[in-house]
Amino acid sequence: MWGRFCVTGNPGVRNLVTDLKDILELFSRRANRPVSLKELQTEFDLNASGRREIGRILKGLVRDGSLVQLKGGRFALPDKVSLVVGTLSLHREGYGFVTPAKGGADLFVPARYVRPAMHGDRVVARMERGRRTGKPEGRVIRVEQRALRQVVGRYELGRGVGYLVPADPKLHDDLLIPPEASGGARPGQMVIAEITQYPERSRAALAQVVEVLGAPDDPQVEVRVAAVRFGLPAQFGLSCLKEARHIPGSVLETDWPGRRDLRQTPFVTIDGESAKDFDDAVAIETLNGHGYRLLVAIADVAHYVKPGSAIDREARERGTSVYFPGVCLPMLPESLSNGICSLNPDVERLVMVAQLDFDDAGRRTATSFYPAVIRSRARLTYSEVAAALVDKESQAVDRQAERMDDLVAMARLAKLRIQRRRERGSLDFDLPEADILLDLQGRPENIVRAERNLAHRLIEEFMMAANEAVASWLESERIPLVFRVHDAPSPEKLSAFQEFIAWFNQGIAIPSEGIKPGILQALLDRVGGLPEERVINHVLLRSLPQACYSTVNRGHFGLASDSYCHFTSPIRRYPDLLVHRILKQRLATKAGGKGPVDTRLEELAQQASLAERRAMEAERDIVNLKKCQFMAGKVGETFSGLVTSVQPFGFFVELEVFFVEGLVHVSTLEDDFYQYEEERHRLVGMNRRRIFEIGGEVEVLVHKVDQDRREIDFRLLDHESRPRSPGASRRPRPAHKSR
Repeated sequence: MWGRFCVTGNPGVRNLVTDLKDILELFSRRANRPVSLKELQTEFDLNASGRREIGRILKGLVRDGSLVQLKGGRFALPDKVSLVVGTLSLHREGYGFVTPAKGGADLFVPARYVRPAMHGDRVVARMERGRRTGKPEGRVIRVEQRALRQVVGRYELGRGVGYLVPADPKLHDDLLIPPEASGGARPGQMVIAEITQYPERSRAALAQVVEVLGAPDDPQVEVRVAAVRFGLPAQFGLSCLKEARHIPGSVLETDWPGRRDLRQTPFVTIDGESAKDFDDAVAIETLNGHGYRLLVAIADVAHYVKPGSAIDREARERGTSVYFPGVCLPMLPESLSNGICSLNPDVERLVMVAQLDFDDAGRRTATSFYPAVIRSRARLTYSEVAAALVDKESQAVDRQAERMDDLVAMARLAKLRIQRRRERGSLDFDLPEADILLDLQGRPENIVRAERNLAHRLIEEFMMAANEAVASWLESERIPLVFRVHDAPSPEKLSAFQEFIAWFNQGIAIPSEGIKPGILQALLDRVGGLPEERVINHVLLRSLPQACYSTVNRGHFGLASDSYCHFTSPIRRYPDLLVHRILKQRLATKAGGKGPVDTRLEELAQQASLAERRAMEAERDIVNLKKCQFMAGKVGETFSGLVTSVQPFGFFVELEVFFVEGLVHVSTLEDDFYQYEEERHRLVGMNRRRIFEIGGEVEVLVHKVDQDRREIDFRLLDHESRPRSPGASRRPRPAHKSR
């Protein structure tokens, strides 16, 4: 990392002192005691410039966790002095874990030994033996780098003293706010506070209010809180907005050269009812009755967003659009995302087209890519298309009369593509999502299962086909690319999963060459419709690593694809914009043009992966908040539900009428003492042998809702739960959702 450092001057002094490796080897040899800077200088016989250089290198080694600096200006390898340097992650209950900067197992830190650190801080922790367990545990002895400067939370007053209750439950200690630092906030309001004094072992942190956001149940305030808490850029910079204002609102004559005119091709967009940014449009042709030509037109965002521009810098920082119920934090300014880049109906738009030919069995036979100009014929919704294709409602069919033949052809091709993908072993998880219906004020008025129909699958299949085609072609051209990769589960995860499903009388045989996704999909098919279906889907999903972006193609395990990228959503995902630039550059090179290759692709890929996880966490948090807000008005009401998961501390129940889940804590089961049978994932009464297991039908009362902790507590009504038999009637099963 640090390379070599040179020494000049005295001929008796070495000109090339050593490698970084030699420095660390010296610390290993002298592991019985720390080493001072002076001893290092003597060891390597350094002159003045060499002494300065080795001091700089030592600071770098301390920063990256390779060394730890002790009192008296001495240095040592952390593990040789029972120290761990890393990032502290706190649990909402107060304890935490230090993830070592140089790799290795996380170190558990009891709540009493966390201070003076806060969640996310880079710390030095001493490894000790637990007094009661004898197992290794940590004690934070020093904070190397603070993670937080500002904290968002609720301002409160208690006995004349102001304090901030952090919105992030991992920040479990309140921050004191002196009267003169309240910023005019009223008790109960959400505020942003700047830390003026970090916590010490026996003293709380101090802060001052820098911005009053407003009432905690204001939907706009909720978005601001989430943005601050998860580090989401909420507002575009002035230079970005200035650039956006100078981008034309319509296609210009100067945009035409080099593009195909596809304005007469009957493209349509198919999206959700609330969508405003339309990345993709599709059209189809039948090839002499033997196959199909699918045209996937994707907004040519790269034409308007140039590398290094202010808009590009903002998009790179955001990484992705973030979608909350009723609100979006877009990756691009609205004039682009909902305007010139959006494939709105009846207006000319610039696109990149993936032209894909398929035979009558749905196998891809040819591909080509090119820039074009289109004019979308219609903005269709999933429900409209499903009403015509699936339900065959006469009015819906009449409304789509001019394009009904195309929609039928698209449906046939989509079904063929689904069949081909399933044959190669692609995974389809049956994990329903919540659809949160809002009132005019943006507050939840109902929460239901999101419906998925053939129209959803149709668009998903076409987008996956385009993504795969682009990745395969660019890879065949030996062009550096940002791939979407998904690794196979580890042997340890697979072994644990095998043990889990064995208690449901299910099993999988893993061949000697390793697990294949088709084996797992066959299992998902077998458990489809059974009470344990949902929990097996969830546990399998947790056993798989998370997909990410990388310049190294490791394939996509979940899709059983050898080469895959993200190309179809450049309005809302930065990796797609990168792929567009790469594709356009390659097409221009073949046509005699040329353009620079971004040498930072791997760095950008990693940054996009982090942004994606950040957005997912924020979206999940707001959905859970909306569920809590909705159920807060139903405390004291009773509902029927199904047991969806069982843990040692209780079981979770999903309500029949609302797509909401809550916990029945084991401490509230007063009729017996309950024992958790881990291998069978159930609670069993020790005296009455009453059993709570996945799929059981229960009646619950909404007891308490904690919006700060995003928790809903149920109480079991005082009668027996009814286990669901395999042949019992069930709610309609939603369509599988592709990963």
